[in-house]
Amino acid sequence: MVSRTFKTFEVTEFNKSSTLEHEPFLKCIISMNSAPVIICLTCDAFHCFSQGDPNWLKPRGVEQRNEGLRWLREHRRASLGGASEQGIVYFADDDNTYSLQLFQEMRNTQKVSVWPVGLVGSMKYESPMVKGGKVVGFHTGWRPSRPFPIDMAGFAVSLHLILSHPDACFDGDAPQGFLESSLLHGLVTMDELEPRADNCTKVLVWHTRTEKPKMKREEALQAQGLGSDPAVEV
Repeated sequence: MVSRTFKTFEVTEFNKSSTLEHEPFLKCIISMNSAPVIICLTCDAFHCFSQGDPNWLKPRGVEQRNEGLRWLREHRRASLGGASEQGIVYFADDDNTYSLQLFQEMRNTQKVSVWPVGLVGSMKYESPMVKGGKVVGFHTGWRPSRPFPIDMAGFAVSLHLILSHPDACFDGDAPQGFLESSLLHGLVTMDELEPRADNCTKVLVWHTRTEKPKMKREEALQAQGLGSDPAVEV
């Protein structure tokens, strides 16, 4: 997992929220804007480094996530094609809550796997729309015409794909809501996306906050008869 975070407290909260002790082969890369400190995490390998003060003129976390990608390429490139090329890259955040099943779902990712994310974008959930085992669109309340209208927590990428596309990264100049698309458009097409979580009918990751979720876009879609499927448990 690659995670951007800005305070020692957030790293600690990330450890709690991601239930790392249940995934013994999980490797974490934490990019901080302050000097890293030694923190006891229970994943198999933990790499914490300082990226420097973040550029707040760019979308939050761009430079930190790109630093994580750079670290992976630098430390795995020497053995391209071998065992060091195997693995899945997932961009995690300390304000998310994860079901352990999510990590099982992403294990067999060939290119890019996708799934729903709960309590995001003023919606009950956002999700790829699947027909015949293929992603054909996205259930979202904002700018569905984006190349990949998907949340950062809603996809994982094979390490092989990252290493074989050395220039793929997050674009700090991308318009709001297009950050995920700026990475994915250089790696995969919509037809190549791999739906997980029972064809994207189960929510296994949530944006969690200490306040009541805002549902303005959900309510607007419901008024049009386009609201989230009530059969999907959030």
